[in-house]
Amino acid sequence: MAALYVMIPAALILVAIAIKIFFWAVDSGQYEDLDSPAHSILFDDEDPMHTAHMHKKTPEDAAPDNTVDEQPHA
Repeated sequence: MAALYVMIPAALILVAIAIKIFFWAVDSGQYEDLDSPAHSILFDDEDPMHTAHMHKKTPEDAAPDNTVDEQPHA
């Protein structure tokens, strides 16, 4: 029974903290725009600062490099 005297106030304090954090998130605009992050993954390739296009292989890069000197195995 003594544990209830500690656990109930602790639970109420945790609930109060959770509610305070939730209202802080709502007031600071965390839930303002829920659709843009979901759609932004579809349009990242059009970003001019995106550098993935710089790493595409050209046909010259895909050809094997024959300039490597092979050393015979002993």
